Amino acid sequence: MDNLTFRYNILLVEGLKVTPQSSHLAFILLLIAYIFIMVANIGILIQISAEKSLHQPMHILYCNLPLSDVLGTNIIVPRLLKYIFMEPSERYITYVECVIQIFFAHLYGTTSHTVLMIGLTVRLSHCRYVIQNPFCDNASLFKLSCENVVINNVYGLTFTIVLLTSSLGSVATTYLRIAIVCFKSKNKATNSKAIKTCSTHLACYVIMMVSGFTTIFLHRFPELSDSRKLSTILFHVVPPCLNPIIYGLQAKEIRQRIFQLFNRNKVNSK
Repeated sequence: MDNLTFRYNILLVEGLKVTPQSSHLAFILLLIAYIFIMVANIGILIQISAEKSLHQPMHILYCNLPLSDVLGTNIIVPRLLKYIFMEPSERYITYVECVIQIFFAHLYGTTSHTVLMIGLTVRLSHCRYVIQNPFCDNASLFKLSCENVVINNVYGLTFTIVLLTSSLGSVATTYLRIAIVCFKSKNKATNSKAIKTCSTHLACYVIMMVSGFTTIFLHRFPELSDSRKLSTILFHVVPPCLNPIIYGLQAKEIRQRIFQLFNRNKVNSK
């Protein structure tokens, strides 16, 4: 069999499909979301780095979330903004750039899974060149192949089921243990703090899981491609917008530092 993997080094991306009448509104909304994600997440990273009192294991571990949001958003949203005012026939991306975009777009999963998943895809030859998605993702790339992609589908579905069951199982177990402790505890302040922390975490978790698994599910139904594309964009825009609000303001130390900074700026301006 001829190796056709690099037959099409230049791929055509569908981009964000909007009507000419709504293109400016879509651009403004997406740009506002992008600016907020960058400012909020980078601001939290700077805040944690600059304040010695925040150099604790919990806050250092938390840095992984805004860092992932910044990387994932930067690799996807600027191209979406660029594609809005471009003709569909001019929305090109190189094969290598597409693979790089896939890697960062899938960093919400485990890195080892991402590398193996992409490895299974790039081994395939491809006979098509149109990415039927607003940006490159793994499923859209291996759909370009005319080879048998059963291995890719089986691995993707298997990992999805394992991830879903293990994630839901661990979260359910954790929340059950917290609920038992709160039920036994007579300290209202501790119980209130636990409920507040868990509710914000659960809200962000549900949004990410629903939008993420909706995208995976809808890839199996080509007739629902428009709904899949919308859920794909929401998965990479909504959680990065909510994470700094939910987690950043939830952490008492970070919240206090932010309020102190704003109060200091108000005093200086007066």
